[in-house]
Amino acid sequence: MHSQTPVTTDTVARADAGPTAADLPTAAPSGVTGRHALWLGLGVVLLALNLRPALVAVSPLADTIRDDSGMSAAATSLLTALPLLCFGLLAPVAPRLGRRFGTERTLLATMVLICAGTALRMLDAVVALFAGTVVIGAGIAVANVLLPGLIKRDFPGRAGLMTGLYSMSLFGGAALAAGVTLPVQEASGMNWRTTLACWGALAVVAVVVWLPQLRARARDGAAAARQAARPVRGLWRSPLAWQVTGYMGLQSLNYYAAAAWLPTLLKDAGMSAGDAGWMLSFSSLLGIAGSFVAPVIVGRRVRSGTLAVLGAVLCALAYAGLLTAPVSAAYLWMSLLGLGQGAAISLALLFIVQRAPDARHVAPLSSMAQCFGYILAATGPAVLGAVHDASHDWTLPVVLLLVLLVPQVAVGLGAARNRHVAGR
Repeated sequence: MHSQTPVTTDTVARADAGPTAADLPTAAPSGVTGRHALWLGLGVVLLALNLRPALVAVSPLADTIRDDSGMSAAATSLLTALPLLCFGLLAPVAPRLGRRFGTERTLLATMVLICAGTALRMLDAVVALFAGTVVIGAGIAVANVLLPGLIKRDFPGRAGLMTGLYSMSLFGGAALAAGVTLPVQEASGMNWRTTLACWGALAVVAVVVWLPQLRARARDGAAAARQAARPVRGLWRSPLAWQVTGYMGLQSLNYYAAAAWLPTLLKDAGMSAGDAGWMLSFSSLLGIAGSFVAPVIVGRRVRSGTLAVLGAVLCALAYAGLLTAPVSAAYLWMSLLGLGQGAAISLALLFIVQRAPDARHVAPLSSMAQCFGYILAATGPAVLGAVHDASHDWTLPVVLLLVLLVPQVAVGLGAARNRHVAGR
């Protein structure tokens, strides 16, 4: 995929017009090797594990938080919506921070922000709860953008494997938080504030493991640092970049809208509250498998466009099943949904890495995709809830999710083209 001659601005600017990524001259892949690669890979996994638990852990404790604080249901739901808005609104800032302070230092700072946010939420004040959530969301927003660029730069020959590990860690962290937060609280007798703060310990571990990367990157040449510091311009005029952005947004909307309302849908269909909550966790566990396998097999056995279609088909079968037999075959529908959503999120991240001609382009493309993508995703739960309130039934909301899979496939097929985004 990579040749040995340097990228020229004119060549990359024509990328959307027709030449394949293999035809585009790019810098020869170097990357890290040996023990450094293993340690860096472990660091990436730990960073990714921290990008969901501090937020997902709020959901199992939502009723307790609402009863103890006196907040309304709408106010409590903001604890989930605010981070998504942070993901979108702060994504454009991340590339600038990475260029100004260096990727490694900035990623370390994101873990410090997560630690600070979890500590802030321990204070006995509603304002502190929301402030801590925003601080956590800010740290995650920046890490979301910068990690794909680090994978492109340091693992150019193993981008599929590392993207799989990265996305698997995202799903794994979410599943872990959803599954163990409430049992830990009940077993330990801790209050909800202390229980939420416990997830900060995972960020502390990530900080310790990541610290050696600061010394390793300090040994890099000044020329490489200057190259990385040059901002990319003109990316928003690239049709391919908008297709990558559209796929990120639509699959995120699908995931967060379904996650917000599936337990309620299953309860309304006659399932117990405990079983309905478990079904969402079970779906996330299957998502771990889908998110790891998808990017690993792309380019080897399956084309990325085929995988974009397959992921949507799995989700469509799950939604069709929820319309016809939501309770009796719930395990089957949740398995299909988890595999489909897992494949979609990992493919969205892989598109960011693969469609960028070099590491310098990844952070801006990631910023663009996640800025618009997560803002779009933040509207999903509210729109689905409004449709349900208007129809007094779950048929129309599920049909809406089915319909949205059509444009998701369309932009996925566009983003899967073996091209590079235009930018200079």
